[in-house]
Amino acid sequence: MSSFTSKTLLSALAAAASVSAHGHVTNVVINGVSYPNYDPFSHPYMQNPPTVIGWTAGNTDNGFVAPSAFDSGDIICHRSATNAGGHAVVAAGDKILLQWDTWPESHHGPVIDYLADCGDAGCETVDKMELEFFKIDEVGLVDGTNAPGFWGSDQLIANNNSWMVQIPSDLAPGNYVLRHEIIALHSGGDPDGAQNYPQCINLQVTGSGTAKPAGTLGTALYKADEPGIQANIYSTPVTYENPGPALIENAVILEQTTSAITASGSATTGSATAAPAPATSSAASDASTTEVPASPTTTAAAETSAAAPTTAAAAPTTTTAAPVPTRCPGLKKKKRSNRRHARDVRRH
Repeated sequence: MSSFTSKTLLSALAAAASVSAHGHVTNVVINGVSYPNYDPFSHPYMQNPPTVIGWTAGNTDNGFVAPSAFDSGDIICHRSATNAGGHAVVAAGDKILLQWDTWPESHHGPVIDYLADCGDAGCETVDKMELEFFKIDEVGLVDGTNAPGFWGSDQLIANNNSWMVQIPSDLAPGNYVLRHEIIALHSGGDPDGAQNYPQCINLQVTGSGTAKPAGTLGTALYKADEPGIQANIYSTPVTYENPGPALIENAVILEQTTSAITASGSATTGSATAAPAPATSSAASDASTTEVPASPTTTAAAETSAAAPTTAAAAPTTTTAAPVPTRCPGLKKKKRSNRRHARDVRRH
């Protein structure tokens, strides 16, 4: 690595450390398998960054999208976001854990999750401006008795800086972008004061569901002056209305739990054709869920010691045995006859 490149990387890492009080999703856990997300602190400075399931973004400062950018593409999957190069496979009804590196206690606000259908071509090439998102999960103000209240973001912090969301069990198989977001409202009482932190993940959903919910373009999800965006959280009692479209029918709001990591995985690339759902995916999802939130160091330790993933079942060995030669009838008799003929020739 050149001296210039080394200095550039060190400067970038130092700058990133100075703003690490905000946050981003570091990894995604599906049925115990941990998939790395896009890392805004290191991947932009790599010559050949790894292919991951998370969309790239220009949030190298761990920053946010302001309401003044709600009509731009930045609000869809974060600033200057581009498609992830791969995806993860998940069954309808499975639970997904999104692990954040950190989240500041002062940044109170809702946690919201959306899905958008990418079509048969897959999410690796879809135009983000055409994605239509439907809401599958939201937790805003939980308790507003005392300002600034207890929020979805506070649940996330208590859950080891992680969030569990469930893919709708009746969702039609296909390719979807999961848009996971925290909206920080510590400055929400001021015009353009709210801070949106969207994160996008590529998924291939399997199963036999038929639901295809209608969605909303990313640039039309929010308005800068709606109550859920321009909100004062410092007046007791706190009241709040979640922003954006309504939850879809059959959406499930989970009690927050963590998920044990049993293996590390990598992004699937290539064909995005939806495959049949694994027969035991729901059971596996339940088995990987830990009901008691872990301490802040538990998940990191589990991820560090995770075994290499088993990402596909080994193909059955079908070696065919070589055919056993069949002896020619009368072969032994012919050989004995030849030996007698040879002896008769020597006698004569």
